[in-house]
Amino acid sequence: MKETNLSQTQRIRSLEKPNNLEVNNILKQVYDALTEKGYSPTNQLVGYILSGDPTYITASNNARNLITKLERDELLEEIINFYLNNL
Repeated sequence: MKETNLSQTQRIRSLEKPNNLEVNNILKQVYDALTEKGYSPTNQLVGYILSGDPTYITASNNARNLITKLERDELLEEIINFYLNNL
């Protein structure tokens, strides 16, 4: 069994990342679809990111298919970067 060294910080590296514009466009389309259907986009996206269950995202306007094109860590990274850059 491999021991984990808790004094070291792990790095997450993505092999192939979509560009920011693609992530932004997908998030915008998903946001619009969720809003149009009367859902809270924040609550639904948090549910999806935490669970990985795509049924948190409406199938309306192809939003569910779009969101699954991105890795959840990519979504979270984009959201955190946007927040930190706009403090």
